[in-house]
Amino acid sequence: MASFDALWSPRIVTRVNDYDVRIAKVEGEHVWHAHDDTDEFFLVLDGELRIALREPDGGERTVELPAGAVFTVPRGAEHRPSAPGGAAILMFEPTGTATVGDRHDEVPAHVDATTGHALDL
Repeated sequence: MASFDALWSPRIVTRVNDYDVRIAKVEGEHVWHAHDDTDEFFLVLDGELRIALREPDGGERTVELPAGAVFTVPRGAEHRPSAPGGAAILMFEPTGTATVGDRHDEVPAHVDATTGHALDL
């Protein structure tokens, strides 16, 4: 984590079969988005991550994840990660998965719309 400072710009640590293991520093809000064909796994390494989820009935709920917690966003679920105080996270998802999903709101300048960057050590 010490090798980069960019927020919402994941680094690929390694690949396992057809999946990327990505780490990222995050702070503030990401963008509402959904991954139509894949679940998205989060492990909070440091800080606290919040994941807002849009429910099928039109409501919303937020899952609060402290350091050490894990959560999987089901495929197709609209969600928006956020970390008001900053966090470090690990994600596990298929290689080539875009950080802004298949469907998303307008991407703000502080969010890197990418499929991940190589981790420079």
